[in-house]
Parts: sequence; structure tokens; C-alpha cells
Amino acid sequence: MHMIGEVNNHVALMFLLMITVALAAGIYTRYAAAKRRGELLAWAQSKGLSFSPAKQFSLGDRFGSFHCLQTGQDRYAYNIIQGPWPPERQAICFDYLYVTGSGKNRTTHTFSAAVMTSKVPLKPLLIRPENLFDKFAEFLGFEDIDFESAEFSRAFYVKSSDRRWAYDVLHPRAMEFLLARPRFAIQFDTGCAIAFRSTVFSTRDFQSACDTLSGLLDGLPEYLVRQQTGGQT
Repeated sequence: MHMIGEVNNHVALMFLLMITVALAAGIYTRYAAAKRRGELLAWAQSKGLSFSPAKQFSLGDRFGSFHCLQTGQDRYAYNIIQGPWPPERQAICFDYLYVTGSGKNRTTHTFSAAVMTSKVPLKPLLIRPENLFDKFAEFLGFEDIDFESAEFSRAFYVKSSDRRWAYDVLHPRAMEFLLARPRFAIQFDTGCAIAFRSTVFSTRDFQSACDTLSGLLDGLPEYLVRQQTGGQT
């Protein structure tokens, strides 16, 4: 009986320890989320942008061409930062949540992204860091678009239905710019571009993502701008 009592006490202590750890983890998670919201608010205000932590369920529909916003179900954006971004663009930065699977296999995913509008009409284009799967696919004959810069071709996977468009956008200076910048996956829609990763951004990441998009759009060659705007720049 004495041994049984000791076992029961041990189980009770373990159970209490598990509850304590779970409560501590929950408190820390809420604290970290509140701290990050404060940092995002401060960054937004420093840039003259608005900030809202509220959920927005329509953002995926608003940017329906961006594949990263169409994955899974129960999707919504939150911690939304938006407003004018020099020279004459609009930026919207946000965290994004979606769910895959169901029941015991249900998994919640979160990541961050930045979207930048473009007055120059764009064509579909995907630029993202190359991974091992891409190298394996290339070995099997599924190739992306390669460029004269071997370093850029090794670093990035590029896909577009219009190869000429990809070459025009990713001219030598643009490739050097992207190689020197922190890595993001970038996708062009007709009127805007998105930069994202599979992780949640810090304020520095949001700044870097916006600077990368703005720099890439600023770097569009003049002949390409004239072509896309019909000569009206």
C-alpha cells in the first residue's frame, strides 16, 4: 500500500508539472504575441501606415492569383499593416493563417507576406529560392528558366508562361539586387507583387520584404515600362 501511495503521488506530481508547463507556455505565447503586436504597431506608425490586429477573411479573395493565399481552409489574415509606400505605391503587410487536414491530422499553419501595388501592368512571374526538390526535378527534365548568371540560376527558381517577360524583369542589375537581398518567394500578379516566406516575419522582415518588392519594381527597364503602359509613364 505504501508503494502504491508513492506511485500515486508521483503520478499526481507529474500531472501537476504538465499542467504548470502548459499554463506557462500559454502565458508566454500570449505575452510574445502581445509584444509582437506592439512592435508591429510601432513600425507601422513610423512608416505612416495603419495597423489592425483584427482578422480579415476576404484578403485571400482580394489577391486570388497568389497561390500562397489559396492553400488549405479556414484562411484569414491578421495583424494587417497597410498604406502608402514611396514613391507612389500601396503596401499591405500581414500574417496569414490556414488549416490543412482534419481531426487528429488537423494542422494550423501561419506565415507572413507583403504585397506591393504597381502602376505598371505586370505579367505572371514566380521567383523563389531554389531547393533540393527543384534540383531533383531538373535532373528528371523539369526545368525552370535559367539565366546568364549561373549564381542567380543556382540560387533562384524562376517560372513564367512568358519567358521573354522573365528575362526583361530579371536583367543583370535586378539579379544582382536579388542576390544581395534577404531571400523571399516573390510572385507577380497583373497589378501587384507579393513577397513571402513560410515563417512569421519580424518588423525587420516586413521592412526588407517591402524594400525588395519596391526595388524590383523600381528596376523595371524603361522600355518595358513603355511597353506595358502603352508609352504613358
